Amino acid sequence: MTKSKGFNLVAVVLIMIFTSIISAITVGVIITNSSKINGNNYNELLNDENVKEFLNVYNSILDNYYEDVDKTAMVESAINAMLNYLDDNYTTYMSPEEKQNLAERLSGTYQGIGVTVKQCRIIDVTPNSPAEEAGLKVDDVIIKINNKDFSTCDDGTNYLLTEVIRENSNKTINVTVKRGEEERTVQVNVKELLYPLVTSQMIEDTKIGYIGFSIFSSNITEQFVTAFNELKEQGLEKLIIDLRGNTGGYLEGARGIASLFIEKGKELFTLEGKDKKETFYDEDDTSEQIPIVILINGSSASASEILTGSLKDSYGATLIGTTSFGKGKVQQTYTLDDGSMAKYTTALWYRPNGECIDGVGIKPDIEVVNEETTDENGQTVIIDNSLPKAIEYFNTVN
Repeated sequence: MTKSKGFNLVAVVLIMIFTSIISAITVGVIITNSSKINGNNYNELLNDENVKEFLNVYNSILDNYYEDVDKTAMVESAINAMLNYLDDNYTTYMSPEEKQNLAERLSGTYQGIGVTVKQCRIIDVTPNSPAEEAGLKVDDVIIKINNKDFSTCDDGTNYLLTEVIRENSNKTINVTVKRGEEERTVQVNVKELLYPLVTSQMIEDTKIGYIGFSIFSSNITEQFVTAFNELKEQGLEKLIIDLRGNTGGYLEGARGIASLFIEKGKELFTLEGKDKKETFYDEDDTSEQIPIVILINGSSASASEILTGSLKDSYGATLIGTTSFGKGKVQQTYTLDDGSMAKYTTALWYRPNGECIDGVGIKPDIEVVNEETTDENGQTVIIDNSLPKAIEYFNTVN
């Protein structure tokens, strides 16, 4: 594998991993490297005594183990063991399926029909999507796609359902659903759809705008700028950026949004690896001048924290909520021939103020904790105190 020299910002992404600390999807910074090992390096590796020992054990198992061995599964286990040895929460192995799903989400687009399903029950239909046009509705239960039966369904079946849809990209499929006691079959077009990532609105009777989003996809800057310009046309004078629950995505998205506001030449962040430390500065001539409040919580991670740190330190944004997750490490990826991916930490990143937030997070200027209560059905309801506090702050301070 050819080692990257320095930090190629365009190639730096934030990738999803699951952690035991937060139940949402948390993200880490990655420098993508898909290059393969060249012939000379292969020869050097084959002369490494440790590699020889590994190959000897591998060969001995294949020759002498009393049962047939799944070679692919055994090698995957070996790779997992190497990554686990490093004892780093963000150094992981991703199967081809996990990598595919991640890449699709981060692309900001997906091949689908525009529904969200849980145990094959439709829980959301995207407006103006093929599903809506075909007449599919919330609470419809998908029991068949073409000739594939989904009448018996659990959480694991959702993945199989998604794969069947994906395999029919740019085609028309027959979807059979059960609606109450009635079964009906409709034809639905599978096509590329945009993840509706950004939510925006003007706060009623104010000149305060709100923009929230849950992931930094490859097209998040474009979506953010579109929403921002629409709010400006409605008289925007102050802005709330909601990063609560935003677990990361592409670093380029954080950089693009920060550059919309920060003056050219000001610091965005710093990456420090084993042999190199490099600081990145804003290179964009755009510099919107508008007061900003950023809402954060314990699930705001990685790209969210990079954007938060940049706008706090180099722009003067005010932070409201609770301390962010604290993800300050950078990973590099290596894609295997079978489509799986190994990911391992190669660097730390620092805020413009010089702090590394890994394991610490970013503390808000104004700490606000949401409340929990129960409704008449005994269901837990979260009372959002952060957004009202941000509106109050703008109305009283600025």
